[in-house]
Amino acid sequence: MIAEPILVTGAAGFIGFHVARRLLSDGHMVVGLDNMSAYYDPALKEARRAELAKFPNFTFAKLDLAERGEMKGLFERHRFPHVVNLAAQAGVRYSLIDPHAYVDANIQGFMNVLEGCRHNGCKHLLYASTSSVYGANTKLPFSTTDNVDHPVSLYAATKKANELMAHSYAHLFGLPTTGLRFFTVYGPWGRPDMAMWLFTSAILEGRPIKLFNHGNMRRDFTFVDDVVESVVRLIGKPATGNPEWSGDRPDPATSAAPWRVFNVGNSQSIELLDVVHLIEQALGKTAQRDMLPMQPGDVPDTFADVSALECAVGFRPKTPITEGVKRFVDWFRAYHRV
Repeated sequence: MIAEPILVTGAAGFIGFHVARRLLSDGHMVVGLDNMSAYYDPALKEARRAELAKFPNFTFAKLDLAERGEMKGLFERHRFPHVVNLAAQAGVRYSLIDPHAYVDANIQGFMNVLEGCRHNGCKHLLYASTSSVYGANTKLPFSTTDNVDHPVSLYAATKKANELMAHSYAHLFGLPTTGLRFFTVYGPWGRPDMAMWLFTSAILEGRPIKLFNHGNMRRDFTFVDDVVESVVRLIGKPATGNPEWSGDRPDPATSAAPWRVFNVGNSQSIELLDVVHLIEQALGKTAQRDMLPMQPGDVPDTFADVSALECAVGFRPKTPITEGVKRFVDWFRAYHRV
């Protein structure tokens, strides 16, 4: 157990909530930061925060990552030895509408986290990246050893920038950093802007579901409990430099500095139409389908190679999509009293 408080940013968000709750259940002290933005229904974020507030070892800080002075003060007060940065402006499609929100949260905000870690003795910074960094890549499965220099959305570009910023701090200041490329995370307390929620809500309300690329989409759906297990196992394993790393043949997944990135995915590429069928079965209702063209910034397929993660922590995500969909739908019905 880690005696000092762990900072979890985005604690009222989807993944941040689950990570914070697991750490609290394990007996850790957690400071949870969130700005409670209105990107989606703040009532859901407030409900998550209220769940965390049931733990006596939880402290909540309503704060925006981009607030430089307040972030500096937070780090100076607590001197967090471990930081899990899960706060971000998420979503591929919204980055076409409000690009500045991504720069504020994902670039300026992450800069403030790095500076807080640098000046206050942080032993390990874990931060959310995304499978979207693979961008225009088509070789599957996606591996952390692949080049990721061709993002197809601003959201992906900001997350790639996070990985580069983290590397510079690992190199310059010896700050151990670990980036986590999450693959389509779903589960209870999920996000209303993601497919699992959108499909379930539309089917229950009798509205058509939107299937982009005419339904020809595949995703590596990763259940949130598996993501949490991966994060928790990595917290106490700070990144170290790879002694075999060579500038002549640079490995994109590691460095001579204490920096690394991992894929966190279920290692299965699932047809979106198969997921729709599973939701239909769980709800006992048939979806109306609205077939639409591919959206800008989207990719047709994602599929994670998680061999590096398994080697590092002895665990790989494994929850079957059949089980995960049922658990999400059961939660959705209970939350909405359907």
